[in-house]
Amino acid sequence: MEKLSINDLLKFKFISGLSFSPDGKFLGFVVHKMNEEENNYVSNIWVYNTESKKAFQLTTFGQESSFIWLDNETILFPSIRDEKDKKRKENGEIFTVFYKINVNGGEAEKYFEVPYVVKKIEKLNDETFVFLGVYDSKVPDFSKLDEKGKQEALKKLKEEKDYEVLDEIPFWQNGAGFINKKRTRLYLFNLKENSFNSITDELTNVIQFDIRNDKKKILFISNKYKDKMEIKSDLFLYDVDNNTLEKLTHETPFRYTYAYFLDDSIIFAGSNMKKYGINENPKFYLLDPSTRNLKLLTPDFDLSVWNSVGSDCRYGSNKNAVVDGKYLYFVTTEWNSSYLNRIDKNGNIERLTKKGGSIDGFDVKNGEIYFVGLKDYKLQEIYKLEDDEIQVTTFNEWVIKERKISKPERFTFLSDDSVELEGWIIKPVDFEEGKKYPAILDIHGGPKTVYGEVFFHEMQVWANEGYVVMFTNPRGSDGRGNKFADIRGKYGTVDYEDLMKFVDEALKRYPFIDKEKLGVTGGSYGGFMTNWIIGHTDRFKAAASQRSIANWISKFGTTDIGYYFVEDQQAANPWDNFEKLWWHSPMKYADKVKTPTLFIHSEEDYRCWLAEGIQMFTSLKYFGVESRLVLFRGENHELSRSGKPKHRLRRLKEITEWFNKYLK
Repeated sequence: MEKLSINDLLKFKFISGLSFSPDGKFLGFVVHKMNEEENNYVSNIWVYNTESKKAFQLTTFGQESSFIWLDNETILFPSIRDEKDKKRKENGEIFTVFYKINVNGGEAEKYFEVPYVVKKIEKLNDETFVFLGVYDSKVPDFSKLDEKGKQEALKKLKEEKDYEVLDEIPFWQNGAGFINKKRTRLYLFNLKENSFNSITDELTNVIQFDIRNDKKKILFISNKYKDKMEIKSDLFLYDVDNNTLEKLTHETPFRYTYAYFLDDSIIFAGSNMKKYGINENPKFYLLDPSTRNLKLLTPDFDLSVWNSVGSDCRYGSNKNAVVDGKYLYFVTTEWNSSYLNRIDKNGNIERLTKKGGSIDGFDVKNGEIYFVGLKDYKLQEIYKLEDDEIQVTTFNEWVIKERKISKPERFTFLSDDSVELEGWIIKPVDFEEGKKYPAILDIHGGPKTVYGEVFFHEMQVWANEGYVVMFTNPRGSDGRGNKFADIRGKYGTVDYEDLMKFVDEALKRYPFIDKEKLGVTGGSYGGFMTNWIIGHTDRFKAAASQRSIANWISKFGTTDIGYYFVEDQQAANPWDNFEKLWWHSPMKYADKVKTPTLFIHSEEDYRCWLAEGIQMFTSLKYFGVESRLVLFRGENHELSRSGKPKHRLRRLKEITEWFNKYLK
């Protein structure tokens, strides 16, 4: 078997968008792979026949990253295929073209287009579609302009491209760029008349919608704001026949996670954020829309209802929850794994999957369940859930068969104040007894996420480079309830202590770890903690700080989430407790740093803006510490997970070579 390499990332397949045909015979999904030459991702729609148990590739153009079913045999997907449309897009015209294709074969056929960037679309009936479209106050409705009007509008847009006029916060968003006066609005599109009806106004951002089975009602979650977006949302019911809106919001402020029709009722998850802030775990509620009778279904429920198990081997989007029959199916994160569950109208919750790992996406039809999973330390595959989890695809099976993989070894330990914690080490491949090995502590982001026993490319690369990889879930992590995750106002205290205790415990249990050759790295919150660690201990001989936080004061005023995240997580703002924000800022302790540190940052990272990496890098240089900053243009906070292929390779190469320089 060969050693796993950095470049093997180019060969991995990523699976997303699992969706049953209406009759349940077919299961559609998207397979993504990297194209190194073009430095992008190729995405094609595949179909799995649940009767013949055969999967086949349906599209080949490479742009088909999402789709919906029009009927039992026809799929609708967005794409830009002909040269005329490509030219229009290059000229700056805003539109989305949709094609349809039959699963039994034939060429894709252009079906319709809409003058918006479409984030989600669903069929209402044979003539009408519901979609979420990006509305920009600066961009005219091209569908209402003749050719001369289009040219004049495009000319004006080009003249304005060098300017950004900002009058609200957030004014930019990671992965979306400048978003001032942009909203995701809910629209109805009449195919026969080629007409559009906006259900929501110019200041309302729609987060999620669901259509009732009789197609008469549309339920949606939204947030309306002017000047400053508050962290709350509203629940609305739209009557299709009467074109009327009814506000169902039961409490304010409240943050709705998602909402779905369940028979004649509405089931939703959410939190009022009163006890644990913006990261508080949601509870489930049942609402009768006709009487407004509300029932709290899960008063004692204390888990997140999403998958927060980290991996750098995913791409594409998946469903958060699915209604089938009398159940809402949803995912929870518990300790180090995510699981599929279902809840009924009485609040009875049943966990459906038993094995650890990660549920990355799923769909359910007539009780039949398929999911995309990271299981048994393999990369993503599709599984059918019966009494057991039955693997039905083999897109990435070659990795286990052809590459050297070292699986994590889990152990538990007690924090200094007797809280049970868990951690793992990954031994180097070709491990030899009696030999000493350098080690890398890898810290997850969030902080409300988790590490688990799932495939992590960077960790396996380092194990193949001869390193022990160490990782843990300190307090602040997800999976163990609100109290465990709540480190508001405590960043750099109990979490830092847990991490150091974990390293102590690993060194005690595994004497083959060379305590004189320890490295530390992490991204986002993990980048913050890397910066914090090097200012509080010299035990690490090299560090790689990625998309980090250096200064909570600057983060407050420059990032897309800063003005609410900082105040919530640090229990302070720059006016009522400036000193507390500075105390929790790694930059404050930069004069204590001795550790050679590599900084990785993306130019368009608006979540942890470039200024954070620059400030810490400048501080270390000022104090004469060996340091290096590698800046990635055209990338954002998601560099390590969905960045351009060449950039992802360069990032991992830079980190690996940095550790090789100082730890070997």
